[in-house]
Amino acid sequence: MSRQPADSDPKLAARNRRLAIVCGVVFAGMVGMAFAAVPFYRAFCQATGFAGTPRRASVASNAVSERTVIVAFDTNVRGLAWSFTPNVPSQVARLGESKLAFFKVTNTSDQPLTGRAVYNVMPGSAGYFFSKLECFCFKNQTLAAHQTAEFPVVYYVDPRFGLDDDTRAIKQITLSYTFFPSPAVKGSG
Repeated sequence: MSRQPADSDPKLAARNRRLAIVCGVVFAGMVGMAFAAVPFYRAFCQATGFAGTPRRASVASNAVSERTVIVAFDTNVRGLAWSFTPNVPSQVARLGESKLAFFKVTNTSDQPLTGRAVYNVMPGSAGYFFSKLECFCFKNQTLAAHQTAEFPVVYYVDPRFGLDDDTRAIKQITLSYTFFPSPAVKGSG
C-alpha cells in the first residue's frame, strides 16, 4: 500500500492555502488594531474624561455656579533641558467660569528643542468635568536655545462637578503637565 505525499493531494493543498490566507488576514487585522488602539484610546479618554484626562471643549460653559474649587498646577519635564513652572501655583475657580493660566518655559540648552506636553487631572473622577478650551498641550512647542516663553491654557470646570455624587465633596483639582521630547514637525510651534 503506497501513500501519496500530502502536497500531491489538490484538495489538501487548497485547504492549506485557504488556511494560510485566513491566518494572514487575521494577523494583519490584529496588527492594524494594535496600531489603531492608541488613537482610539486617546479619543475615548478625551471624550469621557477616563483616567483623569481633561476634555477638549470648543465653547465655554453657559452656566456659572457660586461654588468654587481650587485648581492646583503641577509641572514636570522628562528628557528635555527645559525649566517649566506655572506663573501661579493655583487658582480659585467658580464652577463653569472660564479661567486663564500661564506657564513659563525656558530652554536651558544651547540648541533648539521641541517638546510636547501630556496632561491629566487628579483626582481621576474630575477628568470628566474638566474642559480645556485652548492649551499649549494641543501641539508641539519649539523653543530656540535659551529662549523663554509663556504658554497659556484656558479651562473651566463644569458646574455639574458640584452636583455629582463622586465629585461634590472634592475641594481641589490638580492639573498636571509633563513635557517630553518631540521631533520637530513643519508647521508646529
